[in-house]
Amino acid sequence: MGDLGFSEKTDSRENEGILGGSEENKEEKNEEETAIFSRRRANLDLNLQPEGVDSGNDFLGFDFGFPEKQTENFTKPESVVFGVDLNRMEKYPDVEIVGSSSKRMRFSADDDEEKMNLDLDLGMMQVDIDEWISLLDLPVEAEKENYTEIEFLGSANIVNPNDHVVGDVNSKGIDEKDNFYVSRKREESRRHHEIARHFARRLAEEVISEGDLSKSSARTNKDGVLRNVLVDEDDKAEDLQSPFGMAIEMIKTRNSSSTAKKRHLSGGLETEFKWVPKNHRGSSLIAREVPSLLDLSLLTLAKNAEAIVSLNYVPDMLRDKLNQLVCDSRKMDAHFVELLASESPTEIRVNDCSRLTEEEFTKIFGCCDTRNLTVLQLDLCGSCMPDYVLQDTLTHSSKGLPALVTLSLKGAYRLSDKGLNALAMSAPALRSINLSQCSLLTSAGINNLAGCFESTLRELYLDECQNIEAMVVLPALKKLKCLEVLSLARIETVCDDFVIRMVEACSKNMKELVFANCVELTDISLKFVGKYCSRLRALDLSYLHNLTDLSIKYLANGCRSINKLKLCHNGFSDEAIAAFLETSGSSLTELGLNKISSVGLNTAISLAKNSRKLRSLDLSWCRNVTDEALGLIVDSCSSLRLLKIFGCTQITDVFLNGHSNTQVKIIGLKMTTLSKHLNVLEPQGSLLRYSAYQ
Repeated sequence: MGDLGFSEKTDSRENEGILGGSEENKEEKNEEETAIFSRRRANLDLNLQPEGVDSGNDFLGFDFGFPEKQTENFTKPESVVFGVDLNRMEKYPDVEIVGSSSKRMRFSADDDEEKMNLDLDLGMMQVDIDEWISLLDLPVEAEKENYTEIEFLGSANIVNPNDHVVGDVNSKGIDEKDNFYVSRKREESRRHHEIARHFARRLAEEVISEGDLSKSSARTNKDGVLRNVLVDEDDKAEDLQSPFGMAIEMIKTRNSSSTAKKRHLSGGLETEFKWVPKNHRGSSLIAREVPSLLDLSLLTLAKNAEAIVSLNYVPDMLRDKLNQLVCDSRKMDAHFVELLASESPTEIRVNDCSRLTEEEFTKIFGCCDTRNLTVLQLDLCGSCMPDYVLQDTLTHSSKGLPALVTLSLKGAYRLSDKGLNALAMSAPALRSINLSQCSLLTSAGINNLAGCFESTLRELYLDECQNIEAMVVLPALKKLKCLEVLSLARIETVCDDFVIRMVEACSKNMKELVFANCVELTDISLKFVGKYCSRLRALDLSYLHNLTDLSIKYLANGCRSINKLKLCHNGFSDEAIAAFLETSGSSLTELGLNKISSVGLNTAISLAKNSRKLRSLDLSWCRNVTDEALGLIVDSCSSLRLLKIFGCTQITDVFLNGHSNTQVKIIGLKMTTLSKHLNVLEPQGSLLRYSAYQ
């Protein structure tokens, strides 16, 4: 009986705590709860969350500041971002953001304000998210007046007095409730992740997406505020209908397992593209080409340039060839330059003025009649042409350059903004100017130059001018509405924003763009080039390691008339290059694929099928190209005249003795002479590259 009485007494105390009990025990209990509640209110902290407490007070990752049992291990405020405990995420990496299920829950006593219904049997919970978030703005003191705290069974819980508390639950109900809480945590994790993504998108300064078809680039708007330009993933249906998309699908089909087996049996190529070496040569030695009488005569003159006394009545075309031969033989001295500047010349083209001195330059051009001069090329003239020499000769007010159309001063490292301004004032008809490697020029000098030729300048070359800031000169360059050629190789300040704004403003007449070694450029630049520059004829994208196959896609779909393309030292895939050739390869005359390691069979087949106008091809260091593939290219591209294969140690006599194109010049193997071939395709005798002078 004693034991039974003790058990009944214990049950009675429990029932009193839950269902009412004696008035005396209820008063004592209320006093204890009031003291506990007061202490907890004094320690209230919206940023503190006990490590072992679950999500009743942390719904959707926010701490509403309701009283909890505090522990000694609090979450540091600085580790909470948008209500998410970053330390907890590191501790449980498999769950991104999980709100825990609390042993304490709080509900409003007002039926009209109630936003949550509790069923402890099933653990069901319905929540209005907007109302919960709005609770953050309510005063905590006013909120607590609607709640009653009751502690039972050794745990504190805050419930609505109108709710009914269900007593015992069986083991099956507990398992069902645990399973539900697991699924609820996963759903809350998903919602937390969406909220975090929403806030990150709003607050991040730059969004970088990791997909193959998504990139980003920082742009600056007119007010100078950084903004993001996303290359969103294109619609797949539209992409498949584009020329590039259809070409890719065709290449994938060609490379499928069914056709790959046939190619393997036929020696690596499809039957229709099978290359068979020609055996009629019968010798491993390549037949030497017999030079023409004109070539022999010019070569003899170049070797004896110091004995030439006059170049009067010699056509400009022959002068150009003779100049090149004399420069190649390192015999371009003051005597030969004086011959070129004698009488009243229309063109003076000197590729190498490095042997001239200041005195010699002043003597030659101080008395030169420049009234009829339309082309002036004085490359590598840095040592002989500082500003003060220039002002005493070419820009002298009594002479000037009234008819000058094309000016090239490449390597004039002593030319400053002052000297450039004097040249601009003395040459009002200037249409093309090459200032590459003029290291003293600054952005101010380029701005002045652009201001003088806003409506006339067609070609501008600024390669390796390191003191020029691309974004500083952008406003001035955008005013050059007739600009056809813009070369900015190795200017590190050229960025996506510069390219986008430039092509938006000057794409109407743009024919050639050179961005080699502009290492900050990404696919977003090529997206706008493909969109706006449909008339582009030449493009140099060498050494741009941030580019992907997306750039090739933009060019293939937007620039269908490219004649000259350089993609050297990039990571493009064999399939992407082949797809470009399938869509735009028919117009190519020059292609550079130097050190693109993936180039192989797909590119070879596409070249053989589509690039019949190709005249120059650079496959140096492309070691996946076999004798068979190279033979197919050379024999199929009947217009091919120059082939560069430096570093292609896999090429053997099977190709060298087996191809049938007798017109092609192959350099890069067996110590072939370089100088006489490298410039064989360079345009000669024209004032401008793409338009006639008017």
